[in-house]
Amino acid sequence: MNKELMEALNILEKEKEISKETLFEAIENSLLTACKNHFGKADNITVQIDRETCDFMVYATKDIVATYDEVEDDVTQICIDDAIQLSKNAVIGDTINIEIKSKEFGRIATQNAKNVILQKIREEERSVVYNQFFEKEKDVVTGIVQRYIGRNISINLGKADAVLNEAEQVKGEEFKPTERIKVYILEVKNTPKGPRILVSRTHPELVKRLFEAEVTEIKDGTVEIMSIAREAGSRTKLAVRTNNPNVDAVGACVGMNGARVNAIVEELRGEKIDIVNWDENPGNFIQNALSPAKIVAVFADPDEKTAKVVVPDYQLSLAIGKEGQNARLAARLTGYKIDIKSETQAKDAEGFRYEDYMFDEDGDVYYEEEYEEGEYAEEDYDDAAYDEAGAEEGGYDDAVSEEYASGESEYDTEAAGEYSDDAEADPDGIEEETEA
Repeated sequence: MNKELMEALNILEKEKEISKETLFEAIENSLLTACKNHFGKADNITVQIDRETCDFMVYATKDIVATYDEVEDDVTQICIDDAIQLSKNAVIGDTINIEIKSKEFGRIATQNAKNVILQKIREEERSVVYNQFFEKEKDVVTGIVQRYIGRNISINLGKADAVLNEAEQVKGEEFKPTERIKVYILEVKNTPKGPRILVSRTHPELVKRLFEAEVTEIKDGTVEIMSIAREAGSRTKLAVRTNNPNVDAVGACVGMNGARVNAIVEELRGEKIDIVNWDENPGNFIQNALSPAKIVAVFADPDEKTAKVVVPDYQLSLAIGKEGQNARLAARLTGYKIDIKSETQAKDAEGFRYEDYMFDEDGDVYYEEEYEEGEYAEEDYDDAAYDEAGAEEGGYDDAVSEEYASGESEYDTEAAGEYSDDAEADPDGIEEETEA
């Protein structure tokens, strides 16, 4: 082993990121393996490699006995006469290190050592790649689309390929080879053939990680993402908060002229994003989560994680959203099962009383004080940019809405219903109301 070996180790360390010390240990172990195969044992054999020159020495430690007749195992024992020829200081009962020349292994032993070294290098390469990506598990990385394998997509992440399964693809998204995309690493598995990396484009954490990378205030902890609800490819709702009174949490996420959120929307191929303020008061949080709809009253039961919400008649379809999406995402965002009624429906409901919604904040009921007995001022809804003419068609004028800053966006809606974080809308887009 010589200069050529040292150059090879330097290249491996640089290109494969395998430390030279790891390779030295692999070579030493491979030579021990060769000794074991050649001599039948290697318990008394030591291999030392000079880390500077790559020169190596293999030696056997043998016990010194008085006569040749006492030598029971010439691999582990040596008589005093032979020992003195190697070292004048040899003493019966002591041990002596005897160098084993590499040619003694023979051609088979040398090839065996080479194979072990190559195997170790492959193992270390796989281990390095696995550890690198295991550390990135539950994080977002940029990859290059390689090809479609059936309905799955192979994504090159640099030192390894990842698999974007059909179930983790956003419906309608199509990619071209060499296209760069961001993916969320779901899981990294260590296999004999190397790491198997599973990635996702549908996971809610993808959106969260994109905001963490894009928004400085989230990165430094000034703004915190409290919860997220996503229907991939369509809409995401994000609840944020800050402990700094001088910082607008929603505004920080939106960015100047919507620059920050628009960058994320572009990466998600136009997926709409609603950003709302998180609130420790469940009633306030539910009201924010149902944005852009305006709320008349909220009755929240923190113990049962249920809430009854009353909205103006003309805001009902907006509160529920197209195929129930707005209510469904709000339920997932807050963790509450939400029952939405219009004022007319609420007043007609058996046992309904507006005073039931007017407890103070120490109770389980939360009520917006500006609405008295179901009356509301028309100007209170100006910022919703709601088109009353379009209400019958289940929409509003999104051309004048501030979709990202206020969480307002276009919805086509059906009828009132009850939604929970695990409920699915029926084929008509709603789930029939149930009496409390």
